Amino acid sequence: MTFLHGIAASNGIAIAKAYRLVEPDLSFKNITIEDATAEVDRFRKAIEKSKSELEAIRDQAKVNLGADKAAIFEAHLLVLSDPELNGPIEDKIQSEKVNAESALKDTADMFIMMFEQMDNEYMRERAADIRDVTKRVLAHLLGVELPTPSMITEEVIIVAEDLTPSDTAQLNRQYVLGFTTNIGGRTSHSAIMARSMEIPAVVGTKNATEEINNGDLVIVDGLKGEVHINPTAELVEQYRQVHKEYENQKSEWAKLVNEPTVTMDDHHVELVANIGTPKDLKGVLENGGEGVGLYRTEFLYMGREQLPTETEQFESYKAVLEGLKGKPVVVRTLDIGGDKELPYLDLPKEMNPFLGVRAIRLCLEEQEIFRTQLRALLRASNYGNLKIMFPMIATLDEFREAKAILEEERQRLLVEGQKVSESIEIGIMVEIPSTAILADQFAKEVDFFSIGTNDLIQYTMAADRMNQRVSYLYQPYNPAILRLVKMVIDAAHAEGKWTGMCGEMAGDETAIPVLLGLGLDEFSMSATSILQARSLIRNLKKSDMEKLALEVINMQTTSQVIDAINAATTKN
Repeated sequence: MTFLHGIAASNGIAIAKAYRLVEPDLSFKNITIEDATAEVDRFRKAIEKSKSELEAIRDQAKVNLGADKAAIFEAHLLVLSDPELNGPIEDKIQSEKVNAESALKDTADMFIMMFEQMDNEYMRERAADIRDVTKRVLAHLLGVELPTPSMITEEVIIVAEDLTPSDTAQLNRQYVLGFTTNIGGRTSHSAIMARSMEIPAVVGTKNATEEINNGDLVIVDGLKGEVHINPTAELVEQYRQVHKEYENQKSEWAKLVNEPTVTMDDHHVELVANIGTPKDLKGVLENGGEGVGLYRTEFLYMGREQLPTETEQFESYKAVLEGLKGKPVVVRTLDIGGDKELPYLDLPKEMNPFLGVRAIRLCLEEQEIFRTQLRALLRASNYGNLKIMFPMIATLDEFREAKAILEEERQRLLVEGQKVSESIEIGIMVEIPSTAILADQFAKEVDFFSIGTNDLIQYTMAADRMNQRVSYLYQPYNPAILRLVKMVIDAAHAEGKWTGMCGEMAGDETAIPVLLGLGLDEFSMSATSILQARSLIRNLKKSDMEKLALEVINMQTTSQVIDAINAATTKN
């Protein structure tokens, strides 16, 4: 039995066989062959195997993910059948007497380079199709199996270096019971998606992919941040009991699903949810969410080969607004960049993408993309209580420009005879220290703030939250962070505005008492954290937490703050 320690990223216990989502070794040697006819036949068999595999993946994707995601695999099937690609490969095998692997790679590389240099965006996107298809055919030639998460049909625990948003988009919640990764932290997208999917996860184990083989029995302890590989029968039984106790605790929390979020001294706050797709609404409602505090619209753009149309976006936004029946829905406009990429946009590589052209900066550069999204949002605004917020705002000029573009699109829709709600609140995410410091000026022009602590903390502490070597500097309870949060809340309240928080700190049991004391109005978190947070808040007094907040913002270190919080909450 092997034991790994990592970061508890999503609560719960999962026990299942391992499924390694790891790229296999596809290296090969260039070989001169004798029988070219047999080698062409070997190549054709690899093509047919790839076709059969992709057809099955496509059909499964239609069921699990919908027709739009399955369209990717339709495009791949077209590439596999293209004589313009296959013909030159077969010719190369016959004329140069090279093995199929070599002919495949050389020919595909030539086409990829050719497509990538074209001016037409659609043609440039074909390069990615050829790259993916080539990898699948090459794997069959080498007798190597590619991991295909969308085809999982048994209960498993995913083991990976990391999980991208597009990886998680393919995961079927029915079969994926949990996952563990080599890298990442509580604020990495793999961790956030785990909480959204309501599955246990342990990230940042450093060597899970080295220690765990396909089929190994694995226990993922998302409560303690532990992973057990091929555990004893006794340990499995112990964890089944822990799982049962945790489920019983969740049943107790579930009794609060229709209860208001009020403190012992009758102060009300809103507990709302972070979501990525309309499918997440079920979890919001089942967990007693009072609305949506962060709709991450970038997931509409991921796992596909082209930008979503205005109609596609409208339908998604409408579904969420209607599904919440008048409860507030805060939609964040497109937040791409940093660790979230869209391959089909072919954006230039940056030395430091977290400090580069991302979020609102990208939207103001690529205005057609931005305007399409804003039109879809404005059209959907008639179907519920919509609030729009712009991410990564650093200056008042950026906010004013974004708001002006929104107003231009509103006027165009009205001229076209379309209805637009007259009560849309416009706010910003506060995730850059300069914005927090100037919050008193922003508060005069915005309708609300939503503090994005994931980025605010990393920018304030100058510590990349994805870099484990400086992870010790990712300190949500550092007095510097708490002071910035206080500045934002105080500035909003001075202008009669409200402040929410949509970073992971909002659902953190240690942080919640202080945030309550600082006057935070809205806490937005993973849906699965809502009932636990409600239980905690209902056992606190706002007046006591105000005293705690005043105490901790004047402390020197994170450890002092944690000790003070623990002491104050133990009394309650």
